[in-house]
Amino acid sequence: MKRLLLETSFSKIYMISVIVISLLIIGGYFSYAMFTVNREKGNAISIVTGNLTYKLEVDGSEGNTLTVPQNSSREFIVTLSNPNNRKARFNFYYLNDLPNNVEAGYIIDCETNTLPESVGVNLETSGTAGSSNIYKIMVENNSSNDITIELGVNVGLDYNDLELPSNGHIFKEYENVPNAPELDEGMIPVSYDGSNWVKAESNNTDNSWYNYDEQMWANAVTVTEETRDIYKSADVGTTISMDDIETMWVWIPRYSYSIGSEDGTNYYGKKGCYLETDPTQALPGEIDVRFVSTSIKDRGTAKYVTTTGSREYYTPDAFTFGDEELSGIWVGKFETSSNSSSPDGGGNTTELDPMIKPNTPDWRWISVSNAFNVSLKMNDEGNRYGIESTTDTHMMKNSEWAIVAYLSQSKYGKLGNTNFTGDNKEIYQNKSDQYITGCSYGAPSDDSTDYGCQYTYDIDINGTGASTTGNIYGIYDMSGGAWEYVMGNYNDIVGDSNFVSMPESKYYDKYTNSDIFSSCNGQLCLSHNLGETANWYNSAKGHVTETYPWMICGGYYSQIDSSLFKVDASNNYGSAHSLVSFRLVATTS
Repeated sequence: MKRLLLETSFSKIYMISVIVISLLIIGGYFSYAMFTVNREKGNAISIVTGNLTYKLEVDGSEGNTLTVPQNSSREFIVTLSNPNNRKARFNFYYLNDLPNNVEAGYIIDCETNTLPESVGVNLETSGTAGSSNIYKIMVENNSSNDITIELGVNVGLDYNDLELPSNGHIFKEYENVPNAPELDEGMIPVSYDGSNWVKAESNNTDNSWYNYDEQMWANAVTVTEETRDIYKSADVGTTISMDDIETMWVWIPRYSYSIGSEDGTNYYGKKGCYLETDPTQALPGEIDVRFVSTSIKDRGTAKYVTTTGSREYYTPDAFTFGDEELSGIWVGKFETSSNSSSPDGGGNTTELDPMIKPNTPDWRWISVSNAFNVSLKMNDEGNRYGIESTTDTHMMKNSEWAIVAYLSQSKYGKLGNTNFTGDNKEIYQNKSDQYITGCSYGAPSDDSTDYGCQYTYDIDINGTGASTTGNIYGIYDMSGGAWEYVMGNYNDIVGDSNFVSMPESKYYDKYTNSDIFSSCNGQLCLSHNLGETANWYNSAKGHVTETYPWMICGGYYSQIDSSLFKVDASNNYGSAHSLVSFRLVATTS
């Protein structure tokens, strides 16, 4: 750049300025409002001319295009730099007209909450090297075609207003909104008022039913047949007695996820805003989660390095049920119990009815096939819960367990709950040797033999720390209590489960290899809480084999490495067992 500083009389300055301006116009030196006059101290005037430029990088490489495949989402790291030797002002935008079913915007989260406005970015310089701004840009392509977005930049001197071209579109904040819960006719939305569960407003206009940004997951209940019509017609805010509640459910909205690595080798999640130290196996970090619609089915690597490149997202297999893409699933809030008063919660029978409640013995001593059949009958005609036949109730699959675990390890779960720090980010163990649902030890699993129900599920922090959110709105008994049979099986071997033949394929996850890193037809099973989360929270992972073909999750009350990331199959043939219970899932359509 050229700088002409004149410190003579005003008339001489004026004359010289006119001459200089004329020469510059003839020479064509400015195309970005490159010329300005600034009054400085005394009667001095600075005239600054020259070509201002910018540098734009996408995922670490120079360029200005974002390409997203059909029916998928992707996050890009875009860097806008000032290579000029003085402060400059930039407008940042995208050029194309996007289809109605494509959303693009920059992301503001706890790591980037100081991002500047997209228009009028002032970038300073330091010597000859200009400063930069980093944008996380999320593009969600719900269309049936691949799309390419071109980025544009205007640049001028820092005190000039800039205008976007007529076809330019300003980036907006990306809205990461979960799919609304799909209530069955027999379900009633509920929230907690500090003492009781109360009827919630189903349209959630004021976030009083759910707010995933605040780790407040949507809850619903079914009640006794005698009280159902009363509660369904009752006003919002009406207390729903626990004596009338028969089942309690928590909504897991459809999402895609990606697991970061701080060192490019170990994928333990990212440090992010919720850990004070780099992630390790003992204390893994944040899993990135983006809520998506049913039209999005990401098939990326589910991995990225936190310091470079874009996130590769994957939509968990659990959100595909047969041929149906689900907007979410309902998960039993506690381990399953029954309408029996038996200390084992029910025993090896299908004659009892499932219950999902706190402070009750969970249902053990039941084979996989009986647990599966008990779950299916919940939507039979005339069932006690008021659940419609169009709602599918079934025994939890391993992949469905996994999506609860991954969401808990995101900013929307206990990891993001700022009431917990350090090792207490881990889900607290249920050390009840009586297998009472909803109990909390008040700490993660360890070698203590202080068995019992130290805290009930509704005790703030010490009790709620055993839920997947760290508050009362999460899912309990996923670390300790009893082991839980899940519908994860080795090569269709029924073992001692009492199945005559395997059920319909949508009801179970089939694993073809006993190695957790290659059990999906020789490949790593993404979204199944196997190899990609190996030994998280120091929980050992076993796997199904020809001898032990049925999977169990979570550990039990006395196990020192119980956690919601623990998976095993040791000594489990699928038969009734004193240490093993099960959990329910419901999908609506």
